[in-house]
Amino acid sequence: MPDTVTPDGTATDAAAPYEPTGRTVPSRSKERASYDRELVHSILDEAYLCHLGFVRDGAPVVLPTLFGRVGERLYVHGSTGSRPLRETRAADPGMAVCLTVTHLDGLVLARSAFHHSMNYRSVVVHGIARTVTDPEERRIALDAIVDQVVPGRSRDSRPADAKELAATAVIRLDLEELSAKVRTGGPNDDPADLSLPYWAGVVPLTHGYAAPVPSDDLDPAVQVPDYLTAL
Repeated sequence: MPDTVTPDGTATDAAAPYEPTGRTVPSRSKERASYDRELVHSILDEAYLCHLGFVRDGAPVVLPTLFGRVGERLYVHGSTGSRPLRETRAADPGMAVCLTVTHLDGLVLARSAFHHSMNYRSVVVHGIARTVTDPEERRIALDAIVDQVVPGRSRDSRPADAKELAATAVIRLDLEELSAKVRTGGPNDDPADLSLPYWAGVVPLTHGYAAPVPSDDLDPAVQVPDYLTAL
């Protein structure tokens, strides 16, 4: 498998697992944790919403936001007036953050209330978020965030102009300290509860797309692009 190349030219062995750390080894259900690089990338690439956690004025804050992945880096963007992005720029070398992505795949209904659960795939990334100032890396990052939502969209929209770029801040988080966690399968009822007359099993959850709805002011001559039809 080829190496993964980051925007700064650093190559990483795409077959090598991530190294566990004290922060990435779960205290419970350790068997569900994985440091497989390919699995981590697949979970991240299937998502477009992440939650970015940090400490502000001594209190935890978690914000939902879009993100994009390029090799071994994640990018988040926002207004230059956004407080977390301002604090990242002001901090040296950056701001400590925790970024999470979760896919909910099923509701696990057990015979006992205690054993109800969910089937899921998640990634938790710890690290230092740094402000991106290099113009080319900013361009790559912003295209990646757009394409994370709909692959191919960055090539089919007007790029940000100078005024928009000046109002936009981009931060990056390297994929170094992280883990994936996955639960699959049915409920784990206690043997004594198996004869109880309650339904048990999994209610699968699926992600889907409805037909695209054109903007009210869209020129009727503009057709739905192939990359949207492919969804």
